[in-house]
Amino acid sequence: MAGGKMKKEKPSHGASASKHYQGGVTFHKSKGQHILKNPLLVDSIVEKSGIKSTDVILEIGPGTGNLTKKLLEAGKSVIAVEVDPRMVLELQRRFQGTPLSNRLKVIQGDVLRCDLPYFDICVANIPYQISSPLTFKLLAHRPVFRCAVIMFQREFAMRLVAQPGDNLYCRLSVNTQLLARVSHLLKVGKNNFRPPPKVDSSVVRIEPRKPLPPVNFKEWDGLVRLCFNRKNKTLGSIFRQKSVLSLLEKNYKTVQALQLSGPSGDAETEMDLTGFGDANEDQSMELDDGRDDEMEVVDGNAGGEASDFKEKVLNILKQGNFEDKRSSKLTQVDFLYLLSLFNKDGIHFS
Repeated sequence: MAGGKMKKEKPSHGASASKHYQGGVTFHKSKGQHILKNPLLVDSIVEKSGIKSTDVILEIGPGTGNLTKKLLEAGKSVIAVEVDPRMVLELQRRFQGTPLSNRLKVIQGDVLRCDLPYFDICVANIPYQISSPLTFKLLAHRPVFRCAVIMFQREFAMRLVAQPGDNLYCRLSVNTQLLARVSHLLKVGKNNFRPPPKVDSSVVRIEPRKPLPPVNFKEWDGLVRLCFNRKNKTLGSIFRQKSVLSLLEKNYKTVQALQLSGPSGDAETEMDLTGFGDANEDQSMELDDGRDDEMEVVDGNAGGEASDFKEKVLNILKQGNFEDKRSSKLTQVDFLYLLSLFNKDGIHFS
């Protein structure tokens, strides 16, 4: 259960299969409310989080406080963000008058819109629909936290940890792993929740990289987004498309007009991750089915500036031996090198 966006509940007739109860509180699947009911699993998550007695812990979606109680016992204090006012009241009632109450701060609101306070570690069981934007909101948070231990839908979690060549390796994998070390901790069956979700979940550990690579993040995401649009095509095929060449040539002329030059490493590297976490991507797997879809490419015999610019782009790919490579097999180092080659020749992606 998490402090994500709340949706209006559609009226139902008779007993609703999407409503479950605990202590008189109704849980709604449509709002991503799935409470951990297995105490052994709660203990395991806390243990694997590596919480120190001096840690300020951020919990997203405390629900009725099953995990909150264990976090309060393990750390210095807990800041809990919860969007549902009913759950906020339930949480306050649970700890009112106990020795733990002074170490619990509850923030009522949408976690994607809240300004998050300082914290050392984040522990969260979140609604699936905010997985991507929440992940990158946390990674953009300053000062940098030590780690986040988050429950995701299993397939989303496996995308986060996927490596080059894996079927689920995608733009999400590359962008997340640029900013953090990501590891899979444990698989969680759907029957460990009340009400049970439709799919299994996984707990993932995310550790922000220190320091971050010296890269312009908008440039980086522009390149990666373009490459993973058809991740099983060769880069030579992707960069021959008219739409791609037209976009890059427009950027190239803009940069020339502004008299900007030099590699992206010299550009600003502020933590602007706008676009990294597209909410609608949480529902799509970005999987290229391998079909050889027809793509409109620039005619090799075309004359003028278009042909010259095309040759410029293809020469860059040849210089780095990228022309016959596929995005699905490229590493972080490969993408960084490719971006530097383009930027060195004045070609930019944002």
